Amino acid sequence: MTKRMLIMLGAVGLVFGGILVWQLLVKPAMMRKFIPVGVVPPQTVSTAKAEFSEWRGEFQAVGTLRAVRGADIASEVPGVITAIHFNSGGEVRAGALLVQLNAESELARLQSLAANAELAEVNYQRNQKQLEIQAVSRAVVDADAANLKGAKAQLAEQQALVNKKLVRAPFAGRLGIRAVDLGQYVTAGTKLVTLQTLDPVYVDFYAPQKSLGKIALKQRITLKTDAFAGEQFPGEISSIDPKVDPATRNVQVRATVRNPKRTLLPGMFATVTIASGGPQRFITLPQTAVSYNPYGDTVFVVEEQKDGKASLLAQQKFVTIGGTRGDQVAILSGIKEGDTVVTAGQIKLRSGVPVIINNSIQPANEPAPQPKDQ
Repeated sequence: MTKRMLIMLGAVGLVFGGILVWQLLVKPAMMRKFIPVGVVPPQTVSTAKAEFSEWRGEFQAVGTLRAVRGADIASEVPGVITAIHFNSGGEVRAGALLVQLNAESELARLQSLAANAELAEVNYQRNQKQLEIQAVSRAVVDADAANLKGAKAQLAEQQALVNKKLVRAPFAGRLGIRAVDLGQYVTAGTKLVTLQTLDPVYVDFYAPQKSLGKIALKQRITLKTDAFAGEQFPGEISSIDPKVDPATRNVQVRATVRNPKRTLLPGMFATVTIASGGPQRFITLPQTAVSYNPYGDTVFVVEEQKDGKASLLAQQKFVTIGGTRGDQVAILSGIKEGDTVVTAGQIKLRSGVPVIINNSIQPANEPAPQPKDQ
């Protein structure tokens, strides 16, 4: 080991030794000089007054929107597209012609079957008259009647096949984006375009088993979605599944929501709020005021202590909490209206510690917080 390395190691040892002496000897001595033994320095906290506010019972769930009527329109038969009678995104009426497939061979066979049916009708009518004068037997007339029925059935079958070459809207609604082109050959079941009825719309969501007593048919709901922040859409519960899922213990619920502007679209994510019961009065605090512990939930209350001179002391109290609403929590017992409760800084407190109140910065305390665009 060289002399330079020894000098460097000695310097490092002196630095760490100085730090150790400062922490163990000098700093405690300086603290004792300014803070008397047994005296805890005051801690700075923010506080809020415990006040009553009215809460309306609510149950919230996450749901998915779906159309009251929605389908992917497809052809029942294969063929070549000869005409397209719609524009992507357009509104159509029920029965409107959307797509036409090539039907030349089907129409030719239809004409042939129509001629056969006409001939069978003529033969039947002629032999009916011959039967009246006993010129033919009843068996001949019965055979003619059977031939006529068979010819008409074949004609109706061919007419149905021709009709399937014309794809029509099964209900009124808004069309999606066209999925095929003119002249394209499509097989049976190929998607041509989607069709959705957008007013009203359904919202499907799941409610936990314990909430079944809070929901009922025709009950009012409010729907919100992040696509339209701050806007609410009213609706009502239209059906409740009669079976609870044994795997999740949830029951499926469906509500109907009016959508006159057609802004809500099937597949969107939404939050459903169901009002249950009348308004109730609770002492309300910011959720940051409560310390949640396995042995019980607590808050710190600031009390004025007069021992020669006025001072503020923190006292820890057990509380019973109720439901939450946004940034707020309901307190059922443990404190009373007007108490000054610590909302921030309680991590450094214990009962009897003096405090200094500084409310220049307060934690969030909104019953219905809204996201802010950055």
